[in-house]
Amino acid sequence: MKAILAAGVAMMLVPASPSAASAPGARPQGRSSSVYLTRPDDPRAVVVKGVGDGRADDSAALQSAIDMAAREGKGGVVFLPAGRYRISRTIFVRSAVRIFGVGRTRPVIVLGDNTPGFASGIGAMLSFTGEDQYRVGDVAVPPPTSVPFDPKIFDATSSTFYSALSNVDFEFGQGNAGAIGVRFRVAQHGFLRHVDFHIASGLAGIYQAGNECEDVRFFGGRYGILTEKTSPAWPFTLIDSEFHGQRDAAIREHEAGLTLVNVLMRDTPVGIEIDRGYGDWLWGKDVRFENVSRAGVVISNENNVYTQVGFDNAVAIDTPTFARFRDSGRVVPGAGARYRVAAFNYGLTLPGLGRMGDYATDMRMTPLWRVPARVAPAIRTLPPVRAWANVRDLGVKGDDATDDTAALQRAIDTHRVLYLPIGRYRVSDTLKLRRDSVLIALHPGLTHVYLVDETPAFMGVGGPKALIESAKGGNAIVSGLGLWTGGVNPRATALLWKAGAASMVNDVKIQGGGGTALTKGSPIGFGDPRARWDGQHPSIWVTDGGGGTFAAIWSPNTLAQAGFYVSNTSTPGHVYELSAEHHYRTEIVLDGVRNWEFLAPQTEQEVRDGVAAISTEIRNSSNILFANYHGYRVTRTAGPMDAAVKLYNSGDIRFRNVHVNAESGFASCDAKGCGTYLRASKYPFENAIKDMTRGQEVREREFAVLDIPATGAGSATASPAAPVKDSVEKLAGGFYSIAGAGVDGRGRLYFIDRGFSRIHGWSRKGGLSVVSDAPTDPVNLAVDRSGRLLVLSSAGRDGTVYSIDPDTPFDVRLIPPTPVEAGRETATLLPGNIWNNGEFRDRIDPKTYEFTTLAEMFARDIGQPKTMEYVSPDGSIALPAFRVWNQGPDDHRGWRWSDALDSYGFVAGTPGERVFVANGSENRTYSGLVGPGGSVIDLKPFANRGGESVVKDAGGNVYVANGQVFVYAPDGTQTRRIDVPERPLQLVIGGEDRRTLFILTHHSLYATAL
Repeated sequence: MKAILAAGVAMMLVPASPSAASAPGARPQGRSSSVYLTRPDDPRAVVVKGVGDGRADDSAALQSAIDMAAREGKGGVVFLPAGRYRISRTIFVRSAVRIFGVGRTRPVIVLGDNTPGFASGIGAMLSFTGEDQYRVGDVAVPPPTSVPFDPKIFDATSSTFYSALSNVDFEFGQGNAGAIGVRFRVAQHGFLRHVDFHIASGLAGIYQAGNECEDVRFFGGRYGILTEKTSPAWPFTLIDSEFHGQRDAAIREHEAGLTLVNVLMRDTPVGIEIDRGYGDWLWGKDVRFENVSRAGVVISNENNVYTQVGFDNAVAIDTPTFARFRDSGRVVPGAGARYRVAAFNYGLTLPGLGRMGDYATDMRMTPLWRVPARVAPAIRTLPPVRAWANVRDLGVKGDDATDDTAALQRAIDTHRVLYLPIGRYRVSDTLKLRRDSVLIALHPGLTHVYLVDETPAFMGVGGPKALIESAKGGNAIVSGLGLWTGGVNPRATALLWKAGAASMVNDVKIQGGGGTALTKGSPIGFGDPRARWDGQHPSIWVTDGGGGTFAAIWSPNTLAQAGFYVSNTSTPGHVYELSAEHHYRTEIVLDGVRNWEFLAPQTEQEVRDGVAAISTEIRNSSNILFANYHGYRVTRTAGPMDAAVKLYNSGDIRFRNVHVNAESGFASCDAKGCGTYLRASKYPFENAIKDMTRGQEVREREFAVLDIPATGAGSATASPAAPVKDSVEKLAGGFYSIAGAGVDGRGRLYFIDRGFSRIHGWSRKGGLSVVSDAPTDPVNLAVDRSGRLLVLSSAGRDGTVYSIDPDTPFDVRLIPPTPVEAGRETATLLPGNIWNNGEFRDRIDPKTYEFTTLAEMFARDIGQPKTMEYVSPDGSIALPAFRVWNQGPDDHRGWRWSDALDSYGFVAGTPGERVFVANGSENRTYSGLVGPGGSVIDLKPFANRGGESVVKDAGGNVYVANGQVFVYAPDGTQTRRIDVPERPLQLVIGGEDRRTLFILTHHSLYATAL
């Protein structure tokens, strides 16, 4: 392993101006102030009618108000007046319901001393719920943390949008060791803001975190936050928050995509602890550690691509150890009693474009002479409610019928701060903001400013015309609003932003796509054929010197050119938790941009609209940071795409913590209950990045560090860790996407081009041939001893297995599943690569609070025998009947997943033979013994790369496809690397002498002699 530890030796002089709250050892100063001192006027909101004296049980009153707000199925707003509301059971926050505390003091939800159900295990005071995304028949996937347990409740999921809580505190009484404040597994536009957790004897303030939190403080407790991966697997961002006095750690987590901005951790043994056996994409900006005795961060799962840890401008006071590595025991000590960490990075580090990575630690640390003050909050505070002018009082209707253009513009011109109650505000021309305008709404799913379809001013061919346009410069704010440009308005852009560095766009939803509830005011629906994909200008367009802060933005409108587009500006921009999804070409575009940072951006391409889309395009830009970047394609995606990010004439681009994948969750029930699991797609982006100007690409899809040099500076180079072999021969090309290959007894290769339902053959003598092109949906195949092909098809609810003779392919013999026959020496077919990550069901033991690791889950699941199998006609090979997950209709329109269907190809072994398999969710290759019923037992880690395929040659050497082909000796030592012009997907050894390594990529077939 490389280790780059650079510590500055000069003392750093910093002005001494700490406030009392920022001085070492200082205690928090009382209760936080109420943010909403008076109640906003909204006739559609529900007001809680509880006692609020801290003694009466207000559980029923709280639940009744929430249920009333949710009664129409689209969510709502609940106002909780100042008071102390004691509860005795879990309160369920229904999907898309937002709760706002109002009054001169913050309302407090109180758990009394020794409340039944909260003394042990895990019990939630508040639990955010969802819909039936992960439903299995009539069985819900209930949260196990409800008091009392309720099997009919749906946990929040990746389709739980808009749910939120703000300006409400929590107070835990004594004797509640299993209590948590909020179970918060929400997706886009879910947030907790302005919340204090006084946890006392409890377990944690937040459990199972999601999306975004701002201005949240944690006092006491075992942990402030205890969490796993978020329900949509997007990053979780925590901004302007504090932790004080946790007994074990401020944050304990894994795989949360944890992004921290201006976060203080004080008086605790550990700042952030990553769980045993897990990694995370952890990024911290302006994080501050004070009196953290054991370690600022505990890093687990070393030398694994899923462990990516970085800090930018961290300050540590009385924190002797900045980082501690759990597995190796290595520590990164601090530089004295006070020090600044300008940069810390650990993980797979790429020396440049076109290079594979190696693991490294980079630390730039300098002692501090004096204690610096905390940085200013990243998120601006909204004006007090008393300053809000209600647009309904200014003649604006918001009734989904009246044209409110003139009334809204007049209100903007005459009032700095405007409040828009729930409603749909129809306009027919651009609303132009003042330099200091503030537009406030409280629910972007229910409060829309929108265009009617075919609005004349937005029709025809022409430049972008905005629904809302900011003035150039200034400090404007838009918060909590939904914007919808209609189905047919080709010149429309939802938000044209030219405001300055102090401006802010927060909690804004671009309607169209997921989470959109349209009404009579939008007669042309999103799926109407007149609504053309890629038929409008970008939804959010920052240009002409625009900049500022953009937080909790969701922009999924497929009708728009892009979700977030920045051009022609050097004004600094800070983007936190941006979700740009479902666009036809590109999700995020930068063109002529300098001085911007994107922390926790997430993109997603859907099955149909995003097949040819890329995640991010950067043109003519410099001084850009992307950190905790997640480029995702859905599991249902049916075609390959070459790169997530494309660069044109751009440099000085810094990538930190990059995660490019394609996976999705599905429900499963067993004797232990119901939970959800991930299935992987065969079509993630082939590469993370392509520099189109330099003609280089980045094959690593998970890495911690890559710096793109300034334009014209070329690319950094480094010597590879092992000799590289480039002597590969291209045998054929022009395919859609090939995989699922096998060889016969003579070494002849057969493989599938899935996009065209073709089975090809290839031999040195005969070249490329078409064996079959029947519409039978072939996915993977193997060749039995007699030379017949056993083919796994995705047709049918549970898939189909059939057999054909390559010489008479129209003679299709269906193979029914039969009970596994014990003791037979038939070769068992196993998926060569498996994605196994027990996502979304709680993996914590409620007695010990320890988590089952990925390796333990992989061993458990792969070690389970199957009861049924498909046996070839000659009895020489058998394919275990792996469970198939279904989504959508049972016919050809639905999707099917299983370990066998998802794999790029099969490996075969007889019972007791040691085979090699790759676990993609760990990026590790294992060896194991073939057991009964297709089980693999006695698993042993073999290599810290485990990508798309693995194969073993006659000499025991192992070949792993993971961006390139990595070659390992039988003892697991890497001996060399075989570089391939395209990303290798499946490796098969064949040829007449069994000395040819066939390498299948999406579009080409390669080979090299062994």
